Amino acid sequence: MLPVPIATVPTLRKGALANASARCRGAAGPSPSVRGLGRWFALAGLILLGLSGSALARPFAEPDDRNLDRHGHYRSRDGSEVHQPAKSRDGTKPGSATAKCRDGTWSFSHTHRGTCSRHRGVAHWEG
Repeated sequence: MLPVPIATVPTLRKGALANASARCRGAAGPSPSVRGLGRWFALAGLILLGLSGSALARPFAEPDDRNLDRHGHYRSRDGSEVHQPAKSRDGTKPGSATAKCRDGTWSFSHTHRGTCSRHRGVAHWEG
């Protein structure tokens, strides 16, 4: 488990809340200092959500190598091992392919970024 960074929350000076509410008399909505505090909590929530993104990744099945013309693998940006793009020997779509590249190979990439980058780009995405 990764260590979670601790966000610092701004502290209010003595009487700052009273001064802020005095400036906002008659105005609708919370005082500026309360809005600022809400922004800090929103930022902290986004940071925590970003750190937990790997828990939301969907599982990917390894393709059946027997019907593919290549059998190599590469390490993706997220650290997982991915089968390199390959053509199927019988011309059909492999079961775990995620995209068809413009050069006719099938990609098994786990993310959209960089998919088919050395194969003239993505022709179309699969399901």
